[in-house]
Amino acid sequence: MRPRTQKSLPFSQASTQHSKNGSPSAANFEPLDFRFIDLFAGIGGLRIGLEKVGGRCVFSSEIDPYAQKTYAAWFGEEPVGDINEFVDGQNVPEHELLAAGFPCQPFSIAGVSKKKSLGREHGFKDRTQGTLFFQLATLIEIRRPEVLLLENVKNLRSHDRGNTWKTIVHTLDELGYTIFAQVIDAQHYVPQHRERIFIAGFRRDLYGDDPPFEFPQQPPAPAPKFRDILEPACSVPPRYTLSDLLWQYLQDYRAKHEAKGNGFGYGLAPLDGISRTLSARYYKDGAEILIPQEAGRNPRRLMPVEAGRLMGFPEELIRKQVVSDTRAYKQFGNAVVPLVAHAIARQIIRTMRWRIEMSRNQTEIEADLSTDRHSM
Repeated sequence: MRPRTQKSLPFSQASTQHSKNGSPSAANFEPLDFRFIDLFAGIGGLRIGLEKVGGRCVFSSEIDPYAQKTYAAWFGEEPVGDINEFVDGQNVPEHELLAAGFPCQPFSIAGVSKKKSLGREHGFKDRTQGTLFFQLATLIEIRRPEVLLLENVKNLRSHDRGNTWKTIVHTLDELGYTIFAQVIDAQHYVPQHRERIFIAGFRRDLYGDDPPFEFPQQPPAPAPKFRDILEPACSVPPRYTLSDLLWQYLQDYRAKHEAKGNGFGYGLAPLDGISRTLSARYYKDGAEILIPQEAGRNPRRLMPVEAGRLMGFPEELIRKQVVSDTRAYKQFGNAVVPLVAHAIARQIIRTMRWRIEMSRNQTEIEADLSTDRHSM
């Protein structure tokens, strides 16, 4: 079972306007009141996007205590920790949409192979046992949300020679969802090359085999430049400038690998372009995204507030730093770009509205038929 190819929506995307920073504007879009849960929530990148289209978060979960601390400071609630604490669904409120940035883990096929050899049935619980995706799939099976929005690293499709991806798609299909998947590069929304895979799923018994969903098109407005996320030079504390020792090490490391024909090494971000991907390891030396400074000074790292801007988080949130710089870098490096989540959420809402309209039309037809029968 492969994810569905995209269909044209029953409304024009061409009329959708975008703001100067590349994010979708409010023009030609009406928010929808719906409930969602935010699992493997990190610091709330998916949540921000869903709230901007009318969603109300009724439950959140994140196991990392430092991410919990940031999430609580930003959203006023501390997420539940281990998914095992609520996987039975008993303490999870009703919701229409389940959002999750679940971890990428390999699946064991030993149990499945044995059952096949014995001619016995097997299902997702055999294929995914022992993984966090198994817990996620179990909760989906129990609570049956209308819509799924999942996010993962780009390499999910090739992970474990493609077995991980096949298992995920097969499992979601087995659970009754029509699946759409696409790798989206956030560079069209923020000045950073950042590819992630997004999965949108719609319950087949409600939306049918071919719901009118498509992922957002590239915004027509130019994305901000890297320099747009930087603090004024006079506001940057000296500790963010690389020491002579570290700068020399990074230069030597790059030269060594260039001599071998490799592309490893530090990256000086082009101020009028886009940077490399911000990773969770940025706290180590900042090598993948260094900022050039005036002549005679070594490059510097991003400040956490700049890392937050590079990810597209709202200014009022990134100014509330409640963890160390090291933890902040890790959190931003693991996060979902809210502007991408927002763009996808808009498309999901359009599909949800389509179902509401179809249901309304069906109800009216049934009412008319009932009236006709009684008048005969």
